[in-house]
Formats: sequence, structure tokens, C-alpha cells
Amino acid sequence: MSTAPLPDSTTIVRDAIRKVSSIATLPEITTQVISTVENPNSTAKQLHQIISHDPALVTRILKVVNSAFYGLPGQIGSIERAIVLLGLNAVKNIAIAASLGQLFRGAALCDGYSPRDLWTHCIAVAITARALAREMKLPIADEAFLAGMIHDLGMIVSLQVHPDKLREVCQKAHQDGGDFCAIEQELIGTDHAQLGMALAEAWKFPRPCQLVAGYHHRPTDLADNNRILVTLVAVADVLCCQGGQGFHLTAQHQNLAEMGADQIQLDPAAIERVKTALPQLVGQTQTLFAAA
Repeated sequence: MSTAPLPDSTTIVRDAIRKVSSIATLPEITTQVISTVENPNSTAKQLHQIISHDPALVTRILKVVNSAFYGLPGQIGSIERAIVLLGLNAVKNIAIAASLGQLFRGAALCDGYSPRDLWTHCIAVAITARALAREMKLPIADEAFLAGMIHDLGMIVSLQVHPDKLREVCQKAHQDGGDFCAIEQELIGTDHAQLGMALAEAWKFPRPCQLVAGYHHRPTDLADNNRILVTLVAVADVLCCQGGQGFHLTAQHQNLAEMGADQIQLDPAAIERVKTALPQLVGQTQTLFAAA
């Protein structure tokens, strides 16, 4: 018995984003935080005014700010002070983490993996990408953290719109191995990278983050000027998948050579240092960003 052909990928992505927008959306305050920080004319005072309207968000931000994750001297008691010390971008990233974690809920992805495991993986990749950026002494550690956090955004779309097909993809990847994106293309007609890039665009994340969502499994497809951030996250993803951090089926069979780490002068010794420190890095900070 023949199977009806799947619609083309563009149609599947468009329909999925339309459906997921009625199921899972970023809280309004998070959208305001993103647009405010992305506006070059915005001020710390404006960001402070927005965040202050959400006491729960204030509490979560201050919890992270006062943790070893930032290592600031003394206790920070106000969002205003946190913004002054960390900058708008860092506070924006904490706010996004606090909001995104609430979206990784629902039925199991497949046997042995829950949406919470997927969020655990995303936070691990964020922490690892941040560490790699610091190893390279690049001034994009905050950007790398945000990009790592949203790299698998497309999995939320599949989880909400195609849960049965996603479960089938995960089971096949778990049992047979192979390329996760290729299995998605076969069974869903698109993959989480395409879905994630479309959702990141719909949610108005910065363009570099959109590219990370779309190309973190194939960074060498991008032009050189767009590759550094995507490659950092791609390497972090492989390290976290091979290290079994949370849901790790998507990149467990990829290798660092495929990610083009040498093309951005990412020192193998730096990668090894981060890889060695990974369990401690993740263990110290992951609970800070756990979904409430």
C-alpha cells in the first residue's frame, strides 16, 4: 500500500508555525524585553520598568544574578543594579530562560525522554557555548548563551504540532541511530532546524539566533561572516549530546570535524578543556534555569 507524499517542506513549516502560535507563545513581557534590548536606542531604565511589572520574573533573575554563574561580588538586591552590572543583554537572556523553560512541557518525546530533558539539553548547550566563547576570548559570551538556549526551538514546534511523528522519529533515532534531521525529513517532511529558524523569526529573536536555530547541524553551509556563533553552538551541541546531557539524540552521531571548528580557529585544546569541565559547569548552573 503506497503512502501519500508529504507536502513540500515550506508548506509544512508555514502550517506548523501558524498552529504552534496558537498553542505556545512567549509571554508578552518577554517579547517586550527582547524588542527593548534589540532597540539600540533603549535604556537600562526602560528595561527595568518592563521587568519590574513581573515579580516572579524579578525573583528568578535575581536568583541567577546572585549565583556562582556570574560570580559578582556581594548580593545584588535590585533589577536596576543587576542591569548596571551585567548589561541589558545578560538580563534579557535570563528573562528569556525563565520564560522558555515553561514551554518545554507536555507528553513524553519518546520512551526515556521528556520535554524537561530537552530543556536540560538546551541549557547545557547554552552553558557550553558560553564557555567556548570565553575560551576564545570572544566578546559574544552572552550571545552564545542565548543562541545555545534556543538552538532546538524547532523541537517545541514538533512536540506541539506533530507529537506522534516526533515520537516515531525519536524511537527510530534511538533504535537505529543515523542522522536525526534526515529521519525527521523522512517522517515529518521537514526538520527541527527549519522549524526552529521559522519560529525564532516569528518570535523576533535576533538574526544570529535565527541562523543558529536553522544551521546548528550544518554550520559550514553558511558564509564565513555568519559562521562563528553557529559553529560555537554546533560544537557545544555535539559535546552535550555525546556527553549525554539531557535529550541527546539530535547530534549524538555527529562529530566535531563536521562542525568546522578549525575554520573559526577554535583551538582543540580549548574544546577539550570545556569538554572536561562540562559535567561541573552544567551541574553548578542547570538548576538555576530549570522550568518552574
